[in-house]
Amino acid sequence: MRPDSASHLRHLRADSARFRAVLADCDPAARVPACPDWDAADLLWHLADVQWFWSDVVRRRPDGPPDDDRRPARADTWPGLLEQYDELSAGLVDALAAADPDEPAWSWAGHVPDGQTVGFTFRRQSHEALVHRLDAEQTAGVEPTPLDPALAADGVAELLEVMYGGAAPSWARFTPITAPVRIDLADVDRSIWVQPGTLVGTDPDSGRGLDGPHLVVVDDPGLEPAAIVSGTAADLDVAWWKRGAGAVRRTGDRAALDALAAALDPPLD
Repeated sequence: MRPDSASHLRHLRADSARFRAVLADCDPAARVPACPDWDAADLLWHLADVQWFWSDVVRRRPDGPPDDDRRPARADTWPGLLEQYDELSAGLVDALAAADPDEPAWSWAGHVPDGQTVGFTFRRQSHEALVHRLDAEQTAGVEPTPLDPALAADGVAELLEVMYGGAAPSWARFTPITAPVRIDLADVDRSIWVQPGTLVGTDPDSGRGLDGPHLVVVDDPGLEPAAIVSGTAADLDVAWWKRGAGAVRRTGDRAALDALAAALDPPLD
């Protein structure tokens, strides 16, 4: 069952605060293991900037994304970055707390049912804060805080439904490669079925072409899966966000497992 927006906001607050607390005692030049081009200062600014961006989207709903000239300039000192993060992170929490999740709002995710509502930002930003909280802990070399199983399960679903998958746009063609794969989230007694395949097409507005691996979440077909991938919700979430290996078990048809792996391969910041 997907957490409601109040739960997403609660996790956003908690993980944003943990992120800040961990980085406050970290060397600003420490490298970020999952994003080696970044140091701790870059990571702090990244989440501050992302949270400012989405607070502006929510406040100005249903207008589109903010222009670059609205973006705040990055502070040039570590104390200044910490202070800036406090302000911008609080701005996102306040904007969401004052908004109705069902209200229309812009996002880049037109391919998902709630992608043009404030509810999308509640969900997306709770997972953004969770992933970067893990980054902060890994960067500072401290023991990672355990992931809440319900939030991690929603993170796996979001990865499959939004970040790596989703319905094909009208101008693209999705071609299945194998029978569906079943994803078993062992600790929350939940399974998600996905259809690996390829997506090919050209966006008539931007001219951007698509030609590569893709996946679509499907209903339980009532058949044996081509393959099964299983693990705890946290292990799957961490593994597919590429923040750790996790104890993930894969069995079944090799072609199906390879097709799923190809769809889950692109890096995510």
